[in-house]
Amino acid sequence: MNKLKNILKEQYDIEFINVSPQQGGWSALAYKVFNNNHTYFLKVYEKSRASTPKLTALIDKYVPIMVWLLHNSGLNDKIPVPLLTKNNDYKCEDDDGIYLLYEYISGETIGDKNLTEEQVCGLSEIIAELHLYGKELPIETDAVKEDFYVPFLQQLRSTLDKEYNKVPSDVRELMNPHIEQINGLIDTVEKLSVHLKNCNLRMALCHTDIHNWNLMQSGQQLMLMDWEGLKLASVEADIMFLIDKPYYDNFLSIYQKVHKNFVVNPTALQFYQSRRKLEDIWDLIEQLIYDNQDTQERTTTINYLTKELRDINN
Repeated sequence: MNKLKNILKEQYDIEFINVSPQQGGWSALAYKVFNNNHTYFLKVYEKSRASTPKLTALIDKYVPIMVWLLHNSGLNDKIPVPLLTKNNDYKCEDDDGIYLLYEYISGETIGDKNLTEEQVCGLSEIIAELHLYGKELPIETDAVKEDFYVPFLQQLRSTLDKEYNKVPSDVRELMNPHIEQINGLIDTVEKLSVHLKNCNLRMALCHTDIHNWNLMQSGQQLMLMDWEGLKLASVEADIMFLIDKPYYDNFLSIYQKVHKNFVVNPTALQFYQSRRKLEDIWDLIEQLIYDNQDTQERTTTINYLTKELRDINN
C-alpha cells in the first residue's frame, strides 16, 4: 500500500491517503483512495498479467474521445473519465503496473442482478446516444477504428497446433473435445473478416463490452463503466450483448426512437459474436499459460474456460 501512496503523491500530488482494496474485475485491481478532503478510485493494471498490454495500449487514444463525450454529448453524467496526473497524462506507470485514477462514484454494480425496467431504459438511452457519434467526430479516432482484422487468431491457431505442448496438460484435456469446433470458428471469423473489410458499413462509437458487471447504479443514474474497448465500429459490436436478452424488445423500441432506420446486419453480428467467443477463449488460455496464478485464481479461470467451451456453439 505504501507504494500506491507514493505513486499518488508523486503523480497526482495527493497526500495523507488511505488505501482500501475493492472488488476489481478480471483485468485489473481496484482501490478506494481517500483522505479528509476527497475520495478517489484507483485502477491498477498489473504488468505481470498477459491481458494488460492489450487493455492499456490505447489509453491515450480512447480517453480523449471520452473527454470529448463528457463535454459534448448527453453522456456527461453516465461515464467515468480518468483524472490527469501532474504532467497532464491520463495514466502513470512503474515497473509493476499502469495506473488510472478516477473520482470515486458511490453506487452499486448491477452484477448478478437483473436490470429493472428503468435501468433497461437508462442503458438504452446510453447506447443510443453513444451510437450517434461516428467518423465525423472532431477528434482523432483512427487508432480505435474497426478494421475487422483479428490479430490473435494466428496466435490461437498456432497454440492449438504447433505449440500445443505449451498448454498445461489439464487444460489440453479440457480443450481436446472442442478443438475442431474452435478451428471451425476461426475459419468462419476469417471469412467474415475478409467480407466485412469490403463492406461500406456505418461506423459509430461502441463500448464493445456491455454486461451487468460494467453497469453501476449511482443514485438515480445508471452508469456504464470500463471503456478499454471503445471503438469506432459497426453498432453490432454493442448490439451483440443485448440481442439475446429478455429485455431486447424494450431496448430496441427506445433505441429506434433515436436510430429510426436501424436494422441488424446479420453478417456483422455473426462476426462480432464469433470473434468475442474466440477472444474470451484465447484470453483464458493465455492466463493459464502465462499468468502466475494461485490455486484459487487458476480454478476460477478453468471454470470460466469450461463454460466458454461448453457454450461455443450457442
